[in-house]
Amino acid sequence: MVRYAKEHKQATRQRIIETAGHRFKQDGIDGSGVSTLMSDAGLTNGAFYAHFASKDDLVANVVTDQLRTQVARYGTLRPGRQGLEDLVRDYLSPEQRDHPGDGCPSAALLDEIIRCGDETRQAYTDGARDIVDEIAARLTPANPQSARGKAIGLFTMMVGTLQLSRALSDQKFSDEVLAQGIENALSIMR
Repeated sequence: MVRYAKEHKQATRQRIIETAGHRFKQDGIDGSGVSTLMSDAGLTNGAFYAHFASKDDLVANVVTDQLRTQVARYGTLRPGRQGLEDLVRDYLSPEQRDHPGDGCPSAALLDEIIRCGDETRQAYTDGARDIVDEIAARLTPANPQSARGKAIGLFTMMVGTLQLSRALSDQKFSDEVLAQGIENALSIMR
């Protein structure tokens, strides 16, 4: 039996988490079996349990990783409200709508996270709280707590708008929903 360095095991675990994140957002949690997830990561099914206790354990780790990555991207935005406006325009774009596997885990997975176990729901709660805190800090840097209600409204409106735009079969209507979502988001920010 070959023993791998701790760094190799951690890198393999991270590869599984990242490929599973893409697959979950593309096909859903329930639509993604362990064998498919491991194949996506270039590994055998047997390797799964060396990294995760169960699929639920993987889902909780994926949710944590996806939301942490999303918050980290906020650090690459322009400062303050300008960066938040950039975020809104990117988030409510046809590119985000048309590529759920590469986008926001909230818009892609909320309906399934609701039915997940406590560990996954706690991971989502922690990540959503971090997103709201980041938005609030951009709305009112001197007193983020005063902007918490607006931040919650902005976050929930953006996620709901993206979900609705993805559900529509009429491209023109979907584009209209995205455009109106941007206008609504910008008005919340004022």
